Amino acid sequence: MPQEKLKDILLREKYVSSEDIRRAEDFAIKNLGSVEDYLLAKGLITKDLIGQAIAESFSIPYADLNANPPNHELALKIPEEIAKKYRVVLFREEPERVAIATDTPNQNAMLPELEKLFGKKKLAVMYSLPADITAIFSYYRKPLETRFSKIIEKKARVAPELLEEIFDDALAHHASDIHFEPRPKDVLVRFRVDGVLQEAGRIPKEHYENILNRIKVQSDLRIDEHFATQDGSLRYEKENATIHVRISIIPTIEGEKVVLRMLSAYVQGYALNDLGLSTLHQELLRSAVGKPFGMILVTGPTGSGKTTTLYTLVRIINSSEINITTIEDPVEYKTLGVNQIQVNTATDLTFAKGLRSIVRQDPDVILIGEIRDNETADIAVNAALTGHLVFSTFHANDAATALPRLLDMGIEPFLLASTLEIVVAQRLVRKICNQCRHSVIKNISDFRSPQLRSASQFFKGNITVYEGGKCEACRYTGYRGQTAIFEFIKITDQMRNLILQSPSTAEIWKLARTEGSRTLFEDGLEKVKMGVTTLDELIRVAPPPTIQHQQQTTF
Repeated sequence: MPQEKLKDILLREKYVSSEDIRRAEDFAIKNLGSVEDYLLAKGLITKDLIGQAIAESFSIPYADLNANPPNHELALKIPEEIAKKYRVVLFREEPERVAIATDTPNQNAMLPELEKLFGKKKLAVMYSLPADITAIFSYYRKPLETRFSKIIEKKARVAPELLEEIFDDALAHHASDIHFEPRPKDVLVRFRVDGVLQEAGRIPKEHYENILNRIKVQSDLRIDEHFATQDGSLRYEKENATIHVRISIIPTIEGEKVVLRMLSAYVQGYALNDLGLSTLHQELLRSAVGKPFGMILVTGPTGSGKTTTLYTLVRIINSSEINITTIEDPVEYKTLGVNQIQVNTATDLTFAKGLRSIVRQDPDVILIGEIRDNETADIAVNAALTGHLVFSTFHANDAATALPRLLDMGIEPFLLASTLEIVVAQRLVRKICNQCRHSVIKNISDFRSPQLRSASQFFKGNITVYEGGKCEACRYTGYRGQTAIFEFIKITDQMRNLILQSPSTAEIWKLARTEGSRTLFEDGLEKVKMGVTTLDELIRVAPPPTIQHQQQTTF
């Protein structure tokens, strides 16, 4: 929708104020962005609110296809040709009434065409966002291998067409990674969806070399190199959306294995409550980012959502009055209004050297993609000490372990105690699919696996938990989407005094526990109780804590 029309709708329906629009226009001009980008980034509107506002402008209801997608059978009742011609999706069907969703409700020929399909049933037209309509169109897609066979039979542009089908499916499945794994007779293609790998299809091995060469050419990598690792990046553009793809190639005994990491061109960001943070944890973070200097550390393994959490904090404070500069490897989320630097070892632009230069650039806030070495840690701590607010990630198993590790890297205890504000550990768990979620009553005796048995200390008697029934909306996994579980250690005066004594992990956690900290498992247990995730998923990601970490409360 044109920006001017969208602004008029949002103002007329009173979703935003004229002052909000003015600021958004100023921001869009300065940062070559859009009014929508600013309003979304500031949390003044959400995509659903945009959908509702546009629906109201057409005087029709809004259909949230993302939260309530129709099942496969229902959607396919509208033939593919008609669905794509009019951009229409069958949302609901009742004995005497049919509800259809479209992003172009003012088409004169649409209703007569649909009336032929549904006879005397009353037609209700609803509005849905274009991206959600397009996502439902994936139901018309045949299995990857069926499409592979048709492309190969044509013997035309095999490699480009195969790659396009794979990219399109990965986007439709919201995959974070695409894996090409060569085997003796074929190449296995797998997608990582919600943190778990799923088989997507297989490619005949005789076509893999052309696919591999195309990826290398688009990524500016050497096509004549087959026995060394290579890293690069490319951009994939589809329907006005740009996806940045990070490439990693390694030689295996069966051929070169490729992993493509899918990164959004621009991140709209999340609000703190979208991340899965409790109200208390949200207040702790808001308080920390409101300070003029200090350091916030987020720890966890690769793929645990650390960068997303940091960029959510950036989103809170991002404004024209603040100079925010980042140094990352790679830059995963391009963000309007933020100066982002990509580490480049070929030009000797390392974290440490880049960080030294950033400090001379008059920054207010510095985001460091990762503290990897002693030099980077030392510069980061000194930057926080000299009046900068520093965000960074750090690899540690939990929040308490991060402090001794930093001390082991040579950071003076008094410097760490003076600068650190909060340490956060996090993991991602899959969320139960809303379409097929149901409650189940269980008893401790139902727990069979050793991990579940060890978790039984947190339960007593019968408990009510939730599970996914495995439907089309979640592709029969029982899960759809992810959320995070957290472990927080706030650096209080008592904790600062303890840091001065170079404490062990156990000593840090003992004090943190008395000050109200809880483990990843305990935070996840609250999400199990609320029906957000399952106990099995929680234990897969964050097993029950050891004795010294245990809390006495039960389910």
